[in-house]
Amino acid sequence: MDGTMMRYPLTLSSVLERAAALFGKVEIVARRPDRSLHRYCYADFCRRARALAEALHRAGLKRGDRVATLQWNHHIHLECYFGIPYAGGVIHTLNLRLHPDELAFIANHAGDRFLIVDDTLLPLLEAIRDKTRFERIIVAPLCGESLPRDSESYEELLASASGEYSPPQLEENEAAAMCYTSGTTGQPKGVVYSHRALALHCLILGLTDSFAISQQDVVMPVMSMFHANAWGVPHAAVTMGSKLVFPGRHVDAESLLELFASENVTFTGAVPTVWVAVAECLEKNPERWKLPRGMRIAIAGSAAPESLVRKFDQFGAQMFQLWGLTETTPAATVSRLKRGMESLPEDEKYAIRTRQGLPLPFVEMRARSEGKEVSWDGEALGEIELRGPWVAGSYFQLPDSAEKWTSDGWFRTGDVVTIDPEGYVKIADRSKDLIKSGGEWISSVDVENALVAHPAVREAAVIGVPHPKWQERPVAVLVLKDGCTAHPQELRRFMEEKFARWQVPDEYIFVTELPHSSTGKLLKKELRERYKDFQWSSQTAT
Repeated sequence: MDGTMMRYPLTLSSVLERAAALFGKVEIVARRPDRSLHRYCYADFCRRARALAEALHRAGLKRGDRVATLQWNHHIHLECYFGIPYAGGVIHTLNLRLHPDELAFIANHAGDRFLIVDDTLLPLLEAIRDKTRFERIIVAPLCGESLPRDSESYEELLASASGEYSPPQLEENEAAAMCYTSGTTGQPKGVVYSHRALALHCLILGLTDSFAISQQDVVMPVMSMFHANAWGVPHAAVTMGSKLVFPGRHVDAESLLELFASENVTFTGAVPTVWVAVAECLEKNPERWKLPRGMRIAIAGSAAPESLVRKFDQFGAQMFQLWGLTETTPAATVSRLKRGMESLPEDEKYAIRTRQGLPLPFVEMRARSEGKEVSWDGEALGEIELRGPWVAGSYFQLPDSAEKWTSDGWFRTGDVVTIDPEGYVKIADRSKDLIKSGGEWISSVDVENALVAHPAVREAAVIGVPHPKWQERPVAVLVLKDGCTAHPQELRRFMEEKFARWQVPDEYIFVTELPHSSTGKLLKKELRERYKDFQWSSQTAT
């Protein structure tokens, strides 16, 4: 219909140009490998991102070409986040925690033409170099390492730009970024993000009932920039003009706490394992370490234990749960209390806050079981399915994966949930992680979150192990806090205060560490394989 709105494409180019025009004096801070701090402002960042775009264009980059990055969280990676799409290219963030063979597979499958790599990661480059087909390798000189063979300096590349570059007029549905799933089951799968998806997603993160990122914030992305767009936080921060602080490769608890305090960070986020370590550091050194009052903390990657949320309330921070996947750009839900819920009893409020939350605007959800949609009653289990403007419609060059989408266009996430009458999603488990015992389902997530509330337990994984009578029974694999002890009978009594006896693990195994994926998720598949031949005691085998 004629006579409506202008045809204006939603692109990252507009975000960059707005930041240059409005927020030139806003600071960006990044920790270098030697722990010193690099400081510059948005005006420098925007100029350098444009120079990167021009230099890549002069190097032969064509629209839609993939440029890989192998980098930690820092200012140069931010320049790549915007400079590569500004030139019409696609930034493909490589997960530096993956095995070299897996990295090489991903780079080749994506068809990456160029690579931008930190000089601190040159040993990893050498491990994949002869297995990949990069045309040009560009090294970001963070600590002054010598350039390897057939490579060039990132700084020299930027210096070659004239500053007279006119970027292409991009369409909003063109590809801007790319990431592969973490590959906990099967080969990793590529997800391509359009400019429109990224632009809409980062605007939504500015909403008060979402991340509430604003120009008033000091934003520190602790979540990895090499996976799932760092949850969209760098894009949102630049869109809003927030001060940015990057931790580099120093993501230990003390390094993070130092930056939180010195830069007065107001918003951050990371996976639960990071916050468990930070909480322990705060508890051990309450006089030395404190969080900025009212700091907001996003937590995702796995369900946030209620005990952890309560701890951070005591530390003066506001922790909130979100949920999403690589395929959802990645935020799909955020848990915020609705109006009127402030008067609920504290326990009820914590129960709501530790659910995965309400769908973000424009994200539609449903849960289905055996082909039928389940009720929103907080009890019925079903696989959650999604659709929306930043939900993937397919995987990159993987036609055999069509079963991940329903015939009517919904993405099947593989997560089993309940949805309560208010619309709050609660993850029960990944479909493969639910435990079926005596015909009844047990949520390993619920049991794990209860276990970590025990004062001696640092981390817990609960898996289903084949049982001669009950088909499966839950077994808890635990990491205890330093200097703490716990006995199985003690833990069993602790759990029986919260669960029916048949839901409580029969066995408790103590280990020094649990296996995690490259993005911090528990690798329960590995644990199930490790304990598949578990020998039950005579008492629990009957």
